[in-house]
Amino acid sequence: MTELFALTKRNIKLYFKDKGMFFTSLITPLILLVLYGAFLANIYEQSFRGALEAYGIEVPDKLIGGLVGGQLVSSILAVSCVTVAFCSNLIMVQDKTSGARKDFNITPVKPGILAMSYFLSTLASTLIVVFVAAVACFAYLSYMGWYLTVADVAAVFLDAFLLVMFGTALSSVVVFPLSTNGQASAVGTIISAGYGFICGAYMPVASFSEGLQQVLSFFPGIYGTSLLRNHALRGVFEEMENKNFPAEIVESIKDSVDCNIYFFDEKVALGYMYLILVISILVAIGLYVGLHTLSEKRKIY
Repeated sequence: MTELFALTKRNIKLYFKDKGMFFTSLITPLILLVLYGAFLANIYEQSFRGALEAYGIEVPDKLIGGLVGGQLVSSILAVSCVTVAFCSNLIMVQDKTSGARKDFNITPVKPGILAMSYFLSTLASTLIVVFVAAVACFAYLSYMGWYLTVADVAAVFLDAFLLVMFGTALSSVVVFPLSTNGQASAVGTIISAGYGFICGAYMPVASFSEGLQQVLSFFPGIYGTSLLRNHALRGVFEEMENKNFPAEIVESIKDSVDCNIYFFDEKVALGYMYLILVISILVAIGLYVGLHTLSEKRKIY
């Protein structure tokens, strides 16, 4: 345990010591927040307001703000939990390129301890960045329209923690075979560009074609995004019900922002979303352990 703690601490220090890597990871979600707020907030507001007014429903500005803000905040956190993990996990690649990994291999440190230290340090570093970003997102949400309870805030942090676990496990599997900084940068760029669409953060899955929706329903990322959406917007929907909004209108909005996710026309309950996310984390960790074990066997033979 002493070796694991020391190596994990060492990796975390290296990550935060690299100001370029750290600030890039931290600034990315904040830039997304600014861009979303500046360009997408008005578009979403007009869309929601126009749809509701078509039914003759007058919507307070604060309620619309809470709806728009909740959607944007959940999107930013859903993307950041995974993309930041890929940045944090680059320490594994840097150790290979710098030769530090070879130095570790000739020490008494067990390979399993080394592999676990990369996983834990990535998890810790990503959580720090994501939780800082979450605080900024909550500040933005309080400006737009605050309808969250303490339980909602805690649920959002829980969802973010699980998504960071998923992002850490996924990045560990993807980054493990890489051996150069160029490969790591290429993979990071691809993940950053594509993951937001796959998980339904940049565009709700409900806006895609039916066939694409069915394909994406097999990706665990969309369930993590949906969990964040449900908890970030729960208070907004409760307020709509208190103001006697028609139930079918509220349900239609939930469908449009992916609070409701369907697997081949079957609505997925929140409990099953958590189950899918946890199973995905365990599977990814299992793959990481398997890759590490296979790599060690190849070295022996």
